[in-house]
Amino acid sequence: MPLSSNIAKLYIIQGFRWFLLLMPVFVLFYEENGLDLQDIFLIQAFYSVCVICFEIPSGYFADLWGRRISMLIGVIFSALGFSYYAFSFTFYDFLITQFLLAVGASFVSGSDTALLYDTLIQLERNHQYQRIAGKLASISNFSEGIAGLVGGALAIISLRTPLYYQAALTLLVIPLVASLKEPGRKTAGRSENSFRAIVRIVHYALHAHAEVKWLILYSSLIGTSTLTIVWFVQPYLKAVGVPLLWFGAAWAILQFSIGVFSITAYRIESFLGRKISLISLILFASLGYFLISQFQAFWSLPFLFIFYFVRGINGPVLNDYINRCVSSDIRATVMSVKSLVGRLMFTIFGPFVGWVNDTYSLSQAFQACSATFLTFGLFFLLFLKKNRVL
Repeated sequence: MPLSSNIAKLYIIQGFRWFLLLMPVFVLFYEENGLDLQDIFLIQAFYSVCVICFEIPSGYFADLWGRRISMLIGVIFSALGFSYYAFSFTFYDFLITQFLLAVGASFVSGSDTALLYDTLIQLERNHQYQRIAGKLASISNFSEGIAGLVGGALAIISLRTPLYYQAALTLLVIPLVASLKEPGRKTAGRSENSFRAIVRIVHYALHAHAEVKWLILYSSLIGTSTLTIVWFVQPYLKAVGVPLLWFGAAWAILQFSIGVFSITAYRIESFLGRKISLISLILFASLGYFLISQFQAFWSLPFLFIFYFVRGINGPVLNDYINRCVSSDIRATVMSVKSLVGRLMFTIFGPFVGWVNDTYSLSQAFQACSATFLTFGLFFLLFLKKNRVL
């Protein structure tokens, strides 16, 4: 198979990986098993800690031994995680599930992006990265949207039913990943001590290269803002009185919107320019949280699209900015550093905002999000400007 087949295969793999049947009702599923929102955020924080532990070593593994092998390990662990998920009932069962899924996500994260970028370099098409990454992001969200409709329907049978089908579907990804072709690239030196090499790359990404550092921090903050809202969508739908029957459709519509925004991200960035694109992301995210903190009614549901616009633009555009700054031999590790920083931010912020929700109210949790993301976002933008990224 020609190297160009990687692109089509990555499209298919992305579609299968993001066909997440439980997503439209996952908060309700956890609540049915005796968890409150703070417990849910703690589980997700544990997931993030596991990702933090494996993210950079897995990225270095991908740079050293190959992105395809790394992705293959990742999807096998994901299949194990979803299989265990289907038969999990307690808080500690869910922790084991999240550990398996975190290992899987860590080995795929960064490796898929690096494999795509190196494939495009070898095909002399790297100028198309934003466009193709946007298509990948749109596929994942269209897939998640369709899964929302299917999962919502399956949840009518029982909230656990979607997990049985999820476990079976995840197995289909393994042979697809195994068929990917590893692009030629410069490899990380195997003579260097692995730990020392990882420390060197982390130092490069978070200290030595100022442009990369502040792009990673800013992108991670934006990612944390859009990840946080994912866990609040269902409580918000309940607060405004959306019936359970419509949760799947609501989730699907939101995911479809990300698909539209992602596939047009390169056009939006080209039209707005780098400076306005970067500034608008944090302003929109903060505005979105402020609006839903003030208004909780059926007519206010469209405010949720603000977050999904930000989410659709952030990945393709910011990843492209970072990829332009790093060489092939460390690209997967640097992208893993980015993912790690984002997960670390969520690990700190997620349980806090879950506590605010359980102790005070949903509105005050949203106000805390708006103030926090705006404050840190403006701070990071100042340093992006200082380092001539803006």
